[in-house]
Amino acid sequence: MSSTQKDQHGARSQRSQEADKPHRRKGEKKHTCDECGKGFTVRALLKQHQVIHTGERPFSCEQCGKSFSWMRSLKKHQLIHSGVKAYSCDQCGRAFTQSSHLQSHLVTHSGIKPYSCDECGKGFTVRDKLKQHQVIHTGERPFSCDMCGKSFSLKGSLKKHQLIHSGVKAYSCDQCGRAFTRSSHLQSHLVTHSGIKPYSCDQCGRTFTRSSNLQRHLVTHSGIKPYSCDECGKGFTVRDKLKQHQVIHTGERPFSCDLCGKSFSLKDSLKKHQLIHSGVKAYSCDQCGRAFTHSSSLQRHLVTHSGIKPYSCDICGKTFSQRWSQNTHVRTHMEGNYSCDQCDKSFRNLSSYSGHKRSHVTNKLFHCYQCAQTFTSLSALCKHQRDHSGLKSLPSLDHSESEDTERSSGFCVGLKKLEIRLHRVQIESFKLVLN
Repeated sequence: MSSTQKDQHGARSQRSQEADKPHRRKGEKKHTCDECGKGFTVRALLKQHQVIHTGERPFSCEQCGKSFSWMRSLKKHQLIHSGVKAYSCDQCGRAFTQSSHLQSHLVTHSGIKPYSCDECGKGFTVRDKLKQHQVIHTGERPFSCDMCGKSFSLKGSLKKHQLIHSGVKAYSCDQCGRAFTRSSHLQSHLVTHSGIKPYSCDQCGRTFTRSSNLQRHLVTHSGIKPYSCDECGKGFTVRDKLKQHQVIHTGERPFSCDLCGKSFSLKDSLKKHQLIHSGVKAYSCDQCGRAFTHSSSLQRHLVTHSGIKPYSCDICGKTFSQRWSQNTHVRTHMEGNYSCDQCDKSFRNLSSYSGHKRSHVTNKLFHCYQCAQTFTSLSALCKHQRDHSGLKSLPSLDHSESEDTERSSGFCVGLKKLEIRLHRVQIESFKLVLN
């Protein structure tokens, strides 16, 4: 046999031996970790993984001290501090440091929730969120805060909570200066400045920056109030509203306004109230020019222009664009004998009685600039000043409920703005006298 024939025979023999070996499929995880049993397709990935079990974290961040097992993990982390977020969502404007994070986020807009909990059936867009949720059903909370005793199911949740006690708010908004403890909270906040509200309610047209806010809002239309107060039985659609309400029964109002002395149970309520005195109304209506101190107030106002009136009276069927208008109207049906305990006057309905009670309030901060008369509410002052101008037949400034008032809305808004500006001047003058 020649040398060439020998080589060919040897090659065939080698191929035959290879064929006799067990066939390994592409992507097969032939390298396994002795510690946890996790499999890998490449030996190099196994070696990288095994560092986790050693507990070594030789790569640490100079800005926050957080340490990592791998250099690439440190580099990814450092992007958070750099502020560079090159990947942004086309639908809501939210930005991300990594492409993978953007891809995970995009699923939330699709509405697809492929991962569901076997215990309660709740669906999730991301597998990690499902895993975090499943811990709830175990009831275990092994991680507790040393400062307040609050316990958590996950170590990551404890670390996030501890930032509250540290007082460190490293992430601040460039537009309004508000600071946050977490980057994610800042990103959620930035959407409010963008003006993008991709989530809208089919029933009333109100729009929201986040899907979760829309979901909470939809409960208000369902009529379901699963959270009730143990003291008075009043029901609420959202748990947070119940908590805010329960403070009322304690009677505590530790937060008071320096300008008018009005006190509040919650600090947030005081901050919202103080915007009234500041005169800043950053949110204006494109259709009538009316301005508001809060974005939520503008959103409620926009419904009046849509013509949608989702709130109706159960007694007479009259419809309203705003819930507060419905509540005020319902009180007119509450007939009875309401007697004032400070004078001899009596009233047939609760609405008239409540309006009369305000007349006995001694703290009247709304002064007429044409005479010495004072009032307990701005609406009462506006009505009185229309009497001075000879506009007694002018419809109410709440022009949301009738077509006639909508035609004169521009004039009404102008008058309202004038009256409010004059009142602000009076407040400033009053402050100067006090000083």
